[in-house]
Amino acid sequence: MKNQNFVRNLVGTAILAALVLALQLLLGSLKLGPFNITLTLVPIILGAVLYGPLSAAFLGGLFGFLVCISVISGNDAGGFMLFSQKPVITLALCMIKSTAAGYLSGLVARSLAKKNATLSLFLAAGIAPVVNTGIFILGLLLFFQDTLVLWANGQDKIVDFLLFSILGINFTTEFLVNLVLVPILARILRNLRFVKQELAV
Repeated sequence: MKNQNFVRNLVGTAILAALVLALQLLLGSLKLGPFNITLTLVPIILGAVLYGPLSAAFLGGLFGFLVCISVISGNDAGGFMLFSQKPVITLALCMIKSTAAGYLSGLVARSLAKKNATLSLFLAAGIAPVVNTGIFILGLLLFFQDTLVLWANGQDKIVDFLLFSILGINFTTEFLVNLVLVPILARILRNLRFVKQELAV
C-alpha cells in the first residue's frame, strides 16, 4: 500500500511539475507594472492539497528555479534589476519564497484535510500567495531599499507603492485566481487514480 501511495504521489507530482513548466515557459506571466502575475502557484497548491508539503515544496522549488532563469535572462525586468545589484540574494529570494509557499501550503492542507477538506483547500490556496508575496516584500525591505524607493518614486511613497501596486494588483489578483481555480481543479482531479481521495473534496 505504501509503495502504491508513493508511486501515485510520484506520478501526480510529475504531472503537476509538467504543468508548472508549461505555465511558466509557454504562457509566462501576466505583466502588470514592474512585476509579474503568475498562474504557476495553482499547480503548486494542487500538489500541496493532493500530495502534501514535500511535493509542494518540490514544485515550488521548480517554479523558483524557472523564475531564476527568467530573472538572469532579463525576461523578468523587475527581477533583472534586482539581480544586477545583488545576484545571490535575488536568486535566493526567488527560490526561498516559492519553495516556502508550497511547503507551508502543504502543511496547512495536511493538518486540516481530515477535519474539514473544503476549508483546507481554501486555506492552502490562500496561504501560498501570502507567503510568496510576503517573503518577496520582506526581501525588498531588507535588501533593496534603494530600488524600492526608486520604484515608489520617493521614500515617502513606499507604503503606497506596496499597498496599491504589489499588494493591490499583483497579490490580490494571484490570491483570487488561486481561490477560484484550486477548488474547481481539485474537484475535477479527485476521481483520477493518482489523487489521494481522502484529501480531495
